[in-house]
Amino acid sequence: MPYIDIEKREFLEHSLQNLWVRILAHDDADIAGVLNYSISMILNEIIKERGLKYARLNELIGVLECAKLELYRRVAAPYEDEKANLNGDVY
Repeated sequence: MPYIDIEKREFLEHSLQNLWVRILAHDDADIAGVLNYSISMILNEIIKERGLKYARLNELIGVLECAKLELYRRVAAPYEDEKANLNGDVY
């Protein structure tokens, strides 16, 4: 879950804002690659700093999976529901 306490959010906010402004400066065709690169570099730095071991890999892969599921649950599913209501459901 991405719901960390307010102090941790505030500590990260400026750096994250700087990162997403830089990512969004790219054309739509490049955003997926730039975002993938950015995430990969963050993960790589964590592995370099904290060490490569199975538990770390499992933890990082779990973070990616949970972020994916949270994006689907909070953004994609409501969008799909809206479109189904607008255009008609297929089920």
